[in-house]
Amino acid sequence: MIIYPAIDMKDGRCVRLLQGRAEDVTDYGDPCEVARRWAQAGARWIHLVDLDGAFSGQGKNREVIARIAQEQSVPVQLGGGIRTMADVEDRLERVGVSRVILGTAAVENPRLVKEACRAYPGRVAVGIDARDGFVAVRGWTERSDVPALELARRVRDAGVETVVYTDISKDGMMQGPSIEQTARMVRESGLRVIGSGGVSSLADIGALKEAGCAGVITGKALYSGAFTLAQALGYEED
Repeated sequence: MIIYPAIDMKDGRCVRLLQGRAEDVTDYGDPCEVARRWAQAGARWIHLVDLDGAFSGQGKNREVIARIAQEQSVPVQLGGGIRTMADVEDRLERVGVSRVILGTAAVENPRLVKEACRAYPGRVAVGIDARDGFVAVRGWTERSDVPALELARRVRDAGVETVVYTDISKDGMMQGPSIEQTARMVRESGLRVIGSGGVSSLADIGALKEAGCAGVITGKALYSGAFTLAQALGYEED
């Protein structure tokens, strides 16, 4: 299992949101400095989210993302606002990220998922952000009529190997992740599942590992000091 420290970016800053609400924001400084800190602490991957891209489809953090991807020795995965093949090509070939995460596009443009997987096998993941069992899109501002597990099966058939599963109601709340729903995603999707949303303790990381997750994304718990990255990384070594 891999621990992914998260860096969410808005207007060029590292921030955290509560349940994805743009108005509930806490600023944690320069994303490049944060990425350097996580890399020096031993992270094997870094998880980046372009919140401006997710909300509007217009990535405003491209330069910062490129700096992180090119300055750090660890690979990064990126989600937020990647909605066309040109976006996929740009982030992977020019910006320098190692893996892109499709979210809204996976629901609204299934053909893109297939095309991207063919062009970049193993480098395209899908973010499944669920509210009440259904996928949310456009930076979590809209709920689709697509069940989360149904989307997982669709993207698996399109060539996707990895999904990032988030229960929006838990994100940023420090109340623990949705272990049961995440475990079901692991069991029934046939995909590598990275658990995300609500991780508030080392016990949560252990529970997600026990549920069969291939990775865990942690953000606010690290920034608030609930545990250190070094402590979290211990679960990779067990």
